[in-house]
Amino acid sequence: MRDTGRPAGWWRRKSTPEKVETYTRWSFHFFALVEVTVVGLPVFSQTGPRLATVLLLMVCGHATAAAVTASRALDWTRGRREQPLRTLWMLAAVTAVAAVTAIGVAERGPKGDGVDTAADTIFGIVLVFGAGTIALGVRNRRRVFAIVAGFSAGASVAFPMGMPGADTLVTMVMVLLGAGFLAFTSIFSIWLLDAVYELDAARETRARLAVAEERLRFGRDLHDVLGRNLSVISLKSELAVQLARRGRPEAVEQMIEVQRIAQESQREVREVVRGYREADLGVELLGAQGVLAAAGIDCEITGNADGLPPDVQSALGWVVREATTNVLRHGDAGRCAVGLRVREGSVVLTVENDGVAGPGGSGGSGLAGLRERLAAVDGTLEAGPVGADGFRLVAEVPLARVTGVSEVAS
Repeated sequence: MRDTGRPAGWWRRKSTPEKVETYTRWSFHFFALVEVTVVGLPVFSQTGPRLATVLLLMVCGHATAAAVTASRALDWTRGRREQPLRTLWMLAAVTAVAAVTAIGVAERGPKGDGVDTAADTIFGIVLVFGAGTIALGVRNRRRVFAIVAGFSAGASVAFPMGMPGADTLVTMVMVLLGAGFLAFTSIFSIWLLDAVYELDAARETRARLAVAEERLRFGRDLHDVLGRNLSVISLKSELAVQLARRGRPEAVEQMIEVQRIAQESQREVREVVRGYREADLGVELLGAQGVLAAAGIDCEITGNADGLPPDVQSALGWVVREATTNVLRHGDAGRCAVGLRVREGSVVLTVENDGVAGPGGSGGSGLAGLRERLAAVDGTLEAGPVGADGFRLVAEVPLARVTGVSEVAS
């Protein structure tokens, strides 16, 4: 049974879109950590403890505001909340205050190369990280460009504060390049996250369409079987009524014919339902390979179902159906291997994929249903995680009482 309490189990239970979203979210939180460790902490070695503490607290406040903004902006892109306009303006205000404070310390505060270097670095970094984070909460590309250009132009405030013109120009260019790169990273991250969610939705839709197509096929089969026979029953019943009203003995013959057609229809419906319920293992193997390939999952089939009894094929065919459905709907697989072989008087079907996919625990309703079907042919089923992120399902059916079964290629 899967260990759900460990961090590894928590990560494996996530779908691919959820993993990408978690990675994206914590990447932007990591930017805040980088801002504190790379820019905030070194000030203690460059200036006095009092001023260093003030600058560190200011950097921590800006990093916290950026992390909160990034989290809310990502929630907005996923449709979980409204656009966090107030949070975006809050970050812009915090960035402006931090930048002006830093350049003020650099140009008009205590003199010293260490103080100037620390404050100038804080000035540029808060502008870069502020613009890049705000870009997460804006969808219009022109507005993103305007934000980057605006923050770059805002760096010109250093000139009236006392920074030389050449240094101010270099700082503006550096802010433009850094903020532009971080804004591009933000836009690309959102595009990638949206694409992954759309692909996952498309895969789910494809699985639903496959189920709907099967239902339509079953409906067409029933219509073909019952449509003509019901029409004949209706006509002959009407004829029998007319003959009975006239006292004609032929009415009995017509009703006997109606009874025969009704019994024939009942038999044909049972055959249709039996054909639907009793899966052909060879057909199911080919169908599973085709469906998984259409979903972008590499599926390898080894072995064949030649010579296996119909009841065994039916039971194992349902195992293939259920396993394929689990891989499509619940897993994150890139590869799936299906093996069929006969060993020591029993046939063994193994379905293994590299993305965890299966009902949670050993008591899932899907597995319970498969065990009931296998029990009818004295079969057994084992399923569970294997390796770091894989899932394996093994079904075994004894063939001790079956004669004439040839060895199945493995």
